[in-house]
Amino acid sequence: MNYADIRPIDVANGPGVRVSIFVSGCTHHCKECFNPETWDFDYGQPFGEAQIQEILGHLSKSYIHGLSILGGEPFEPQNQGAVLELVRRVRERFPEKDVWCYSGYLFEDLAAGKVGAHSRTLLGLLDVLVDGPFVLEQKELSLRFRGSANQRLIDVPASLGAGQVLIWDKLE
Repeated sequence: MNYADIRPIDVANGPGVRVSIFVSGCTHHCKECFNPETWDFDYGQPFGEAQIQEILGHLSKSYIHGLSILGGEPFEPQNQGAVLELVRRVRERFPEKDVWCYSGYLFEDLAAGKVGAHSRTLLGLLDVLVDGPFVLEQKELSLRFRGSANQRLIDVPASLGAGQVLIWDKLE
């Protein structure tokens, strides 16, 4: 997997001060995507152990609330293995910090394991999934943590437990 950027401080992609990683590679190609350069799986630099250690270092600061994973598309089958390894390492070292992920795929398809070999496992390690593609016709600048009205902020543990989508509503 390649990545486009690691931001040690991000306040736009989830609650509180966060660390964010933007992975490369996306097949959704949403009209007027805010990050179209990340559609290319070869964009950016290779992601490996050094980048995991960098992210863990940034997360070690007490004022960091959690990790946000964006793209590109973290749930592209080609990206799932590396993203899963990152999330497992974050969970082991920082169980108190939350993990958000942005995906153009729908929760229902990820939960059913329809998108790649690791989609269900990766989903199960997240706190919040912002799902659905960006839809220009539903663009809404007033929405928190998402760009279009079709996208949902999903409380993943509660949704998996209930067997239905439950919306995250813990705005701080």
